[in-house]
Amino acid sequence: MAKLHFFYSSMNAGKSTALLQSNHNFEENNLLTILFLPQPIKKNNQLTITSRIGIQREAVIADKNFNFLSYVKKHNSEKLKCIFVDEAQFLKEDQVNQLSNIADDLNITVMCYGLRTDFKGNLFEGSSRLLSIADNLHELKTICSYCTNKATMTIRIDQDGIADTKGMPIDTSSKDIYKPVCRYHFKKMTTLF
Repeated sequence: MAKLHFFYSSMNAGKSTALLQSNHNFEENNLLTILFLPQPIKKNNQLTITSRIGIQREAVIADKNFNFLSYVKKHNSEKLKCIFVDEAQFLKEDQVNQLSNIADDLNITVMCYGLRTDFKGNLFEGSSRLLSIADNLHELKTICSYCTNKATMTIRIDQDGIADTKGMPIDTSSKDIYKPVCRYHFKKMTTLF
């Protein structure tokens, strides 16, 4: 039986790189995959999943009303073996349920990659649901931007170098910088708890 996997981390842990590497492994074995990218992350009609190290792959853009199960049923074939979703934190709860149905009912492996929490330390809707129902949880690790401890949180730094604790959880147009941090530095810099 196929599984629903959630690979999560803070910023800069290589989630997109890991997704693209796994996808490459399927393709090298002549197995069909479909890659998805939620719409909030799309920039300038970007239709690709792009890693910071420069590799990229075409993806299907999924807005908040996109139905994964219907799309996959329409494009299914015996060679389709894996569904990849980058930036899965932006999914709606129902979309995560659809992905679980793809694994359970269509026997197609689903691999989701995303952030666990936003820059305020709160779970994203998609991540919350994935943490609840995924068959396998995989933490991708990176280090804090301010020490060598494991980064478990993400902060947003404004143009003045101050940690932003207000504003929308999703702001892809912002010139602010997101950084991975450990809990200690998150608490110190944001004073949110």
